[in-house]
Amino acid sequence: MSDLLTRLAQLDSCAISDALDKLGLKGVASGIHRVATDKRVSGRVVTAKLEPDDGRPAASRHLGTTAIETAQAGDVIVMEQRTRIEAAAWGGNLSLAAQLRGIAGTIVEGPARDVDEAHGYGYPVFARSRTPHTARGRIVEVGTNVPIVVGDIAVSPGDYVVADGTGVVFVRAADIEAVLTAADAVVARERAMVAALREGTPVTQVMGITYETMLKR
Repeated sequence: MSDLLTRLAQLDSCAISDALDKLGLKGVASGIHRVATDKRVSGRVVTAKLEPDDGRPAASRHLGTTAIETAQAGDVIVMEQRTRIEAAAWGGNLSLAAQLRGIAGTIVEGPARDVDEAHGYGYPVFARSRTPHTARGRIVEVGTNVPIVVGDIAVSPGDYVVADGTGVVFVRAADIEAVLTAADAVVARERAMVAALREGTPVTQVMGITYETMLKR
């Protein structure tokens, strides 16, 4: 497990995306952007699912808190807020609590708030949008460590994720070793191309037919 996480931490979202393409797999959750800090995050996923507050009995815990207390250091919390209600699925106190527990970061399918606070804590947050609107009275948590959907990607607890300035990419737990092997090969090829460019090889030659076909299955 630790070896897989170490290897994953050395890869960016583009390398993982290329590896998924090579293997014919999906995992890119488009449209989610980094909103706090400039850090790349990676790790295993802890999930939480949110739905509209329809008057059901109030939960005894605020949304996201169970995920924080359940997660291990280095995990990534992923919140699904697809209700279309303008309400934040993540905020400043949650960012501080997660940072203090060593959680790697949070990804929100939906809005987040208090992003300046998160930045001040050095805690990475990725979200589809931002809003000052509180969750209170608008949305509630209906499950922790349950299957969720981010973009058009099905995400399960224990899956893997890489998120950086380019985007967010998920990898199913069952596919992680194959994806890491493919991504390592992509990175090695890219490094060789960079070296060739620095040595003066024309870019048309470096990015020729072999580059165009390198991800074909």
